[in-house]
Amino acid sequence: MLFRKRTLLLMLTDAILVNIAVFLSFYLRFGFEGDGKIPQEYFTSLTYFHTTWVATVIFLVSFYVFGLYNRLWQYASLGDLVSIIFAVTVGTGATMALVYFLAVLRIPNIVAILLWFLVVFLVGGSRFIWRLLQENAFTPYVPGSQKRVLIIGAGDAGVVAARELRNNNFREGRPVGFIDDAVRKQRLHVMGIPVLGTRKDIPRIVKGRNIDEVIIAMPSASGEAVRAITEICEKTGVDLKIMPGVFNVLSGSMDTTAIRQVQVEDLLGRDQVAVDLQQVAGYLTGETVLVTGGGGSIGSEICRQAIKFNPFRLVIIGQGENSVFDIEQELRTDHPSLNVVTEILDIKDRDKVQLVFQKYNPGVVFHAAAHKHVPLMERNPEEALKNNIVGTYNLAEAADAVKVKTFVLISTDKAVNPTSIMGATKRVAEMIIQSLDKRSETRFVAVRFGNVLGSRGSVIPTFKRQIAKGGPVTVTHPEMIRYFMTIPEASQLVIQAGAMAQGGEIFILDMGKPVKIVDLAKDLIKLSGFEPDVDIPIKFTGIRPGEKLYEELLTAEEGTSHTRHSRIFVAKPNELNNARIAGIIHVIRERGSYLTRAEVVQLLQTVIPEFRKATTPKAVSE
Repeated sequence: MLFRKRTLLLMLTDAILVNIAVFLSFYLRFGFEGDGKIPQEYFTSLTYFHTTWVATVIFLVSFYVFGLYNRLWQYASLGDLVSIIFAVTVGTGATMALVYFLAVLRIPNIVAILLWFLVVFLVGGSRFIWRLLQENAFTPYVPGSQKRVLIIGAGDAGVVAARELRNNNFREGRPVGFIDDAVRKQRLHVMGIPVLGTRKDIPRIVKGRNIDEVIIAMPSASGEAVRAITEICEKTGVDLKIMPGVFNVLSGSMDTTAIRQVQVEDLLGRDQVAVDLQQVAGYLTGETVLVTGGGGSIGSEICRQAIKFNPFRLVIIGQGENSVFDIEQELRTDHPSLNVVTEILDIKDRDKVQLVFQKYNPGVVFHAAAHKHVPLMERNPEEALKNNIVGTYNLAEAADAVKVKTFVLISTDKAVNPTSIMGATKRVAEMIIQSLDKRSETRFVAVRFGNVLGSRGSVIPTFKRQIAKGGPVTVTHPEMIRYFMTIPEASQLVIQAGAMAQGGEIFILDMGKPVKIVDLAKDLIKLSGFEPDVDIPIKFTGIRPGEKLYEELLTAEEGTSHTRHSRIFVAKPNELNNARIAGIIHVIRERGSYLTRAEVVQLLQTVIPEFRKATTPKAVSE
């Protein structure tokens, strides 16, 4: 009813404006001649009246067809103006054609041209005046209730940030200026807000303009650029926030709550990796999707990503009931119409694995369940063998039996030239799925990536806890470096790999430059408002058992080839010894819990000859 009233009101307004435009068209053509009036014959012959009612009807119909009554004009844009111009052009042409046959007198061409200009001016002007009133007259200013905000980036994202601050009545702050490195933008005004300088001017502007908060509105900037700006802003002592990409906000606008504190993820020295949605939707939609380790950091995010593509059913498998319960409740709340089921399951239980696969007959499997902590697996090597190797074999075997279409194993860069028990077991897991792929209808693939920021047991949560306690922040070695990616990136890569799977591949993400762990610690200390080694000390504890100073993404035998995704590569498969793989599975099933550390190492060396157990360093605090 409200929509109908609004449409009728707009149509009435447009009808009045069209009548005014028709009158002015005739008046401007004839009014300045003779006695300053429109010639009487245009009235006596009804030509003027024919033109008026025909124009009114034709223009209203044209406006309706072009959707001018289905727009929120307080957000009027250049695209809306183009639509008005098209609608008026069609309306003017149709009006003149119809009047030509109805009217007695011929209408001068200049009247048609004037009519076009006047309707565009009056109708378009009415829309944009409404926007101006919405943005200014109806936006109250509450003196003294806002922070003074400096926005870094005078592009599209900066405009969105400034507009949203204004649309929220400046409750979150009042923008007083922009910073932009583009020379052509200097001394210009954007939305009435001045561009005050470049990044090198930030300290001077913060001090001179009494800035309380800085918002980084550069969603396309690299991690290195964000890092450089962050370091400049941190020295000023003001609050620092960042906004997400404009195109991530589907509605075309954003809530100021999306402007958040800068996080370590924002400082990665590369662009975020995005999934190809069109490719993904095709193979997940309508399928039963099964995720192992569904309650973990990666597994739960895979569930969140996969369910967006409307699978027939999502089966979440996990051993920890609390984490499985949490993700189940979250997904049921966010997607009440979708079919989500859960199974509490230990993947080492071969019989239960087979029963679950027979029960649900999945089409796509994402295998995220694994023991992943290097030092912990050094102390419990037999558990790494049972879970990472036999558990993977059980799942792959069951997938082959029910003819799963695609099986994606989540691996790690620690599987390359492994020095740890955990890394070696994940390398064997890769071999298992590559071996099965050669004789199965299922497409088995693996995805190999580095450390995941924010996942359970990763350095970020550990550093945050240590900072909250006042330090020290513990780093194993000053030269320790790792590849990093975010949880959404890792999950999207896994899903993307399934879309590209032909069978037997190991997909690898281009993760840019590796990052020093000590630099990560310093960044997090600074983002927490402290000074490294002044407020929060950094303590080096020594390399732990099984760790390397740096990780690799490829073995010496593997090369890479490109895929259709510019940031994903595929490793060339190595030669596999299927008999030895079968042998290690048999030994673990027979004696898994009774294997000694030396026997575990010897067993892994039968399939990974290059694996050599590193000399265990002296015990250090963890």
